[in-house]
Amino acid sequence: QVQLAESGGGLVQAGGSLRLSCTASGSIFNIMGWHRQVPGKQRELVATITNGGSTNYADSVKGRFTISRDNAKNTVYLQMHSLKPDDTAVYYCNAVRWFPMTNYWGQGTQVTVSS
Repeated sequence: QVQLAESGGGLVQAGGSLRLSCTASGSIFNIMGWHRQVPGKQRELVATITNGGSTNYADSVKGRFTISRDNAKNTVYLQMHSLKPDDTAVYYCNAVRWFPMTNYWGQGTQVTVSS
C-alpha cells in the first residue's frame, strides 16, 4: 500500500514563505507533484516534476514556487515564496507511475496566507 506523507503547511503572512514536503513509500515514481484545492472549486495543478527533473508550473505560481525532488528519499518538495492570500488552499501531494498506470494522493496539508 503506497502512502504519501505530507508536511510543512501552516499559517503565514502575505509575502512570506513556506516549504512543503512529501515522502512516498515504495519504489520511485515517474511524476510527483502538488495540486491545491479551495472549498467549492476544482483541484488545480500547482507544479510537477519527473524523475528526470523536468518541471511544470501553473502560470499563477511561476517565479514564486519551486518544485524539487530527492529520488533517493522518494521525496518531493515545494518551496513557496512571495505567498499571496489567493494561495490559501489545501495542498495535495500526487505521485504517478506509468506502468501500470497508477495515481496516488496524499491526505492534504492546509496552507493559509493572511493579508
